[in-house]
Amino acid sequence: MWGFGRFEVAPDAENNPRRSYAEHMTWKATLNLDYLREADRSVARYLHNGPLRILQSLYPEGDAVCHNVLVHPPGGLVGGDTLDIHVTVGPGAHGLVTTPGATRFYKSLGSPALQSVTATLADGARLEWLPLEALAYSGCLAENRAVFNLAPGAELMGWDVTALGLPTAHLPFVLGRFSQHLEVPGVWLERGHIDALDKRFMNSPLGLAGHRCLATLFFVCGSDIPRPRREQALDAVRSVMDAHPLRETTGATAPNPRVLVVRVLSPVVEPAMDLLKNLWAVWRAELWGLSAERPRTWGI
Repeated sequence: MWGFGRFEVAPDAENNPRRSYAEHMTWKATLNLDYLREADRSVARYLHNGPLRILQSLYPEGDAVCHNVLVHPPGGLVGGDTLDIHVTVGPGAHGLVTTPGATRFYKSLGSPALQSVTATLADGARLEWLPLEALAYSGCLAENRAVFNLAPGAELMGWDVTALGLPTAHLPFVLGRFSQHLEVPGVWLERGHIDALDKRFMNSPLGLAGHRCLATLFFVCGSDIPRPRREQALDAVRSVMDAHPLRETTGATAPNPRVLVVRVLSPVVEPAMDLLKNLWAVWRAELWGLSAERPRTWGI
């Protein structure tokens, strides 16, 4: 049974209970996750402060790749919450990190919520950063930030998926702001601000065109990817995208010699996640010669 935090009553709680709740029920959590190569096995060790946990390390494809599930027991973030995650991957180690469900950003009473991820990969390291979607509830004020530092021989595969509101539950994203930040310092930077009140962006053909899920799959190297390898990887995912129902709202490109990117727009999250999982499997085979060993939480 999880038992984090406590309830407190501020002096002005009677006059302003919403302020009291917002100030005293925020979560501040940190997690340091380190992957090391020991003999022929990738192992994970972690330290945490607050409600962040790593579940038992799993090895469904042998000792070379360590699978872990990142768990946030409160189940979501409200205004003022901060999750600060640091991942390091040592030489020759290979870690795969996912989550058991969506990261939920709930309605804020005025303070922003932040999830910050910083990953540092050594020469010869591999990391797969594959959290399930970030779900922005109407009224949230939130930022989802990820920064990846790669040594010359390191390689990273990951994705960033954002779902705006819950359209199928008739809870659209009509109020609030959501910021996204993806960065490989000095190589690649994408930063966007989504304001629910910006109807031109939300509905225009030059914006989201009415779609409420936007997803990015990326493959990043610490040094330039040889041109033949880049082209083969892009051709491989394009062939799958062309046969998918979302083919009209997908694209694959190399914005930098060290970066491959796939972009997807979808009305809801499920088709986008289905496509990204298929493309992840394609790139795993094409770029690393590995089969698609899906984390068990994806089937739940």
